[in-house]
Amino acid sequence: MFYEPRKRNHGLPHDPFKAIVAPRPVGWISSMNARGEINLAPYSFFNGISGNPPMVMFSSEGRKDSLEFVEETREFVCNLATWELREQMIATSGPYPRGVDEMKEVGLEAAPSTLVRPPRVKAAPCALECQWLQTVQLHDLEGAPIDRYVVFGQVVGVHIDERFLREGLLDTAAMRPIARAGYHDYFVSTPETRFSIRRPPGA
Repeated sequence: MFYEPRKRNHGLPHDPFKAIVAPRPVGWISSMNARGEINLAPYSFFNGISGNPPMVMFSSEGRKDSLEFVEETREFVCNLATWELREQMIATSGPYPRGVDEMKEVGLEAAPSTLVRPPRVKAAPCALECQWLQTVQLHDLEGAPIDRYVVFGQVVGVHIDERFLREGLLDTAAMRPIARAGYHDYFVSTPETRFSIRRPPGA
């Protein structure tokens, strides 16, 4: 089949785009506004975009609380969402009123960050403390602005649960991170599904 997204002529019950661009890592973003209120929310349009210096991005569909809080204080934390935390992760996506601390609402314990003010999720095996770089509002082919905003941040501090370090390497699969697919689907990384393959010399 072939379809044109603008025409929405796929003939399917739901647009398959998010099922194609999958799995996507989940950026579980904790942030704080200028009044000290805490927000925690998952973003599936999230990824690392640079290794040196380390940088990340997440995309907000609309000017949600995370975006507003990050721009107020210029800091945020990316917490690793894992299989063990899946229920709390999805619960934090709910429509809580601004100012409600989602961590407390879903029974998560907060831990202080080291270099930024927003707290991190204590149970998350990894957390990236970030300083805000910029927000870019997206535009369509006609140049019209759309209600989508990409937030860029530079990682200034990294927390790692040392239980997942194996001979100096971080065992990603052992942490069982979850990733977003289409519809209501997610994937989980496990040691059984991991494989290694070498890139060509010079790649």
